[in-house]
Amino acid sequence: MLAESPIATIIPVKDLDRAKRYYTEVLGLTMTRESPEDTRFESGGTTIGLYETPSGGEAAHTLASWKVDNLDAEMKELRSKGVTFEEYDLPGIKTVDGVAESETLRGAWFKDCEGNILCVVEDRK
Repeated sequence: MLAESPIATIIPVKDLDRAKRYYTEVLGLTMTRESPEDTRFESGGTTIGLYETPSGGEAAHTLASWKVDNLDAEMKELRSKGVTFEEYDLPGIKTVDGVAESETLRGAWFKDCEGNILCVVEDRK
């Protein structure tokens, strides 16, 4: 049943106006709906929703990941817009210059203006 339905990610933010600017200006997403209770962006055929809440930005895990064809190019573009990539040294994951690598993928994590953890990931071919 759900396998036939589109999925959306809904991201909590503390400051909706600041987050809307970040998602449009820094991430380059197109806003498709804007109201106080329903703000949406389009990204690769998927919907990303934002909603304002005092607990925005408090999740300690990845809330959304973009599959990209060229991780290095995406990171360069994001860095040119002020994005800083996280460095991790945890059991099972260690980044070098912001990038974690495995046999099947390369990934990099960053925080949005609210502190939400986002990711860009490239499948190894």
